Amino acid sequence: MTGSMGQLAQRSGFRAAFGVGEFRALWAAEGLSQLGDQLARVALTVLVYASTNSAALAALTLALSYTPSFLGSALLSGLADRYPRREVMVVCDLISTGLVLIMAIPQMPLPVVCVAMAGVALVGGPFRSARLALLPEVLEGEAYVAALAVRSITIQTAQLLGFTLGGVLVALINPYLALALDAATFLVSAALVRWAVPYRPAPQQPEQRRRFWSSSLHGARVIASIPGLPALYVLAMLAGLYIGPEGLAAAWTAELGEPTKVVGLLMGAPAGGLIIGAWLFTRFAGPEIRPRLVGPLAGLAGLALAVCVFKPGLWAAVGILVLSGLCTAYQVQVGASFGRSAPADSRAQVMGLLNSGALTVQGIGVLLAGVLAEQIGVANTVAAAGAVGALIAVPAAVAWSRATAARETTTG
Repeated sequence: MTGSMGQLAQRSGFRAAFGVGEFRALWAAEGLSQLGDQLARVALTVLVYASTNSAALAALTLALSYTPSFLGSALLSGLADRYPRREVMVVCDLISTGLVLIMAIPQMPLPVVCVAMAGVALVGGPFRSARLALLPEVLEGEAYVAALAVRSITIQTAQLLGFTLGGVLVALINPYLALALDAATFLVSAALVRWAVPYRPAPQQPEQRRRFWSSSLHGARVIASIPGLPALYVLAMLAGLYIGPEGLAAAWTAELGEPTKVVGLLMGAPAGGLIIGAWLFTRFAGPEIRPRLVGPLAGLAGLALAVCVFKPGLWAAVGILVLSGLCTAYQVQVGASFGRSAPADSRAQVMGLLNSGALTVQGIGVLLAGVLAEQIGVANTVAAAGAVGALIAVPAAVAWSRATAARETTTG
């Protein structure tokens, strides 16, 4: 009977999550922001290249839409522990609205546009950390895990739509209007959070607040103090090795002798796999099995990429990338375990360190993959990254498995 009840709860996880109006508002708010951000990245790239005729400056502007996020996640996430999380999200959205409107002003000087774009990325860190810290208070059990899967699916879908449709939309409505639409998404997001999410007081009382600049160090200590979380953190950071194919898609297309129109296919394949994997992982793996699958899936994601050493053709490469992306669905359980394990008064900072770490290693991973690909070729670089990831996954998976078993013994 217990097993039947568990299966029923598992199957109703997605339905239960969307049955909560507060979650629907949080999901819609982040989904709108993600779509708007992707549209803005395309628009800015077009604007900067058109005004400067410089691919380097266009790439720099795009980098500024990502890079400061890790600083915001690492240094500013503690704000969502010090102050009410709903208010932190609303303020971040309003700041982003103003900054994007500045970018939408025609003939705005490029340095101002770059600073504004960096500002939007910076405040995106505490916004995401506040939302992730709020979710365990809104949902519990299978509904919470399903919510994290929905978040992963939404982000990846927004990226796919942004890459495939963003250029067409920007061409149709012009880049300045596209930026204005991005500002509108932040404004709607702020309204949804303000009016559909109930007020909750700050997790930290004023007399308990740590010094602002010591919050990140405290978050690291919290992660280190919880059995299994350091190993799980390592498994999460493998994203830095597995993201290489996305950054090398253009070079890989040339290496395969394929036309440039298939670049998007290679770029989007890992995201497509993750969308499918997140749904399968949450829908069919029971709550008692998911933690045990984290290590094996982390290793399999790397082993799939290692097959590229045999120089697969286009469609075989796409299949490998989809399979690897499918296996990276283990990141859903990583987020759930961190969210459930972190103390309420430090949860935002802990989730911020998880996000900032992932952003950092992904940036470094793409950079190193590009350098290595110049020496040994793209297929060999992807294979090497996958093999290294699989090797790192083994001891981390063993440590996480032991911690999980010990926890089950204690609770049992």
